[in-house]
Amino acid sequence: MFEPPPEEIAAGLARARTRLGPYADLRYASEIGSTNDAAMAFALAGAPEGLSVLADRQTSGRGRRGNDWYSPPEAGIYLSVIVRPQVAADVLPVLTLAAGVAVAQAVRDVTGLPVELKWPNDVVIGRPWRKLAGVLCEGVSAGTTIDAVVVGIGLNVLTTSYPPALAARASALEGELGRPVDRAAMTVAMLERLRAIMERLRRDGRDGISAAWREFGLAGFAGAAVRWRDGAGDRRGRPVDIAEDGALLVDVGGRMERIIGGDVIWEQ
Repeated sequence: MFEPPPEEIAAGLARARTRLGPYADLRYASEIGSTNDAAMAFALAGAPEGLSVLADRQTSGRGRRGNDWYSPPEAGIYLSVIVRPQVAADVLPVLTLAAGVAVAQAVRDVTGLPVELKWPNDVVIGRPWRKLAGVLCEGVSAGTTIDAVVVGIGLNVLTTSYPPALAARASALEGELGRPVDRAAMTVAMLERLRAIMERLRRDGRDGISAAWREFGLAGFAGAAVRWRDGAGDRRGRPVDIAEDGALLVDVGGRMERIIGGDVIWEQ
């Protein structure tokens, strides 16, 4: 299944090996079912933090809550990375925020685009938001501790013909920039930023991650509303902030409520 990575990817990893450390260990496939599934298999077999799986195409890519992730050949970067955070299981929502921050930082580093984060971890741009990337974190727990997490990243690079359901709200780096993007530099930057934010999570705990997320995410709260469904039925409110545990804080008629999961529809 796995092959030598393209020359530019191999060269980029070699140049950045000192900065990447264990995150330089990459497995490449031109086509795969799901990079997350492959990385999860490596994690369950005991692979160390930093091992990643990269593909040019996924035939069974998925996003949050079981949704498909559109993964046409060579149009995006489909990357899944194993992390072993050594933190309590209740920190997983913050780890998800951290992964989104890492991707947003990497995109800004390489392209200069003024990207933002849509809670919890979609990388978006513009008004209304156009989605550039999504992050899916899937964990393997041992009791009350997270043993491993696979951080799956789908980043749109080339403008392509999106399915009708996505066409109005999806975008790609090259479409926004009007020029080609160095895929190798982008891949290395995401790995480097992910390593750095995992070290920050272990060192500073979740407080530092929430602060980093706000730098990318709070601008989109201005004038926005969110809709969601819970046990009380359809709900609507105005996002105000995020809590230190990663929950979205929403003002509902003057009462603050927490959203910790589920489908949230943003209105801008």
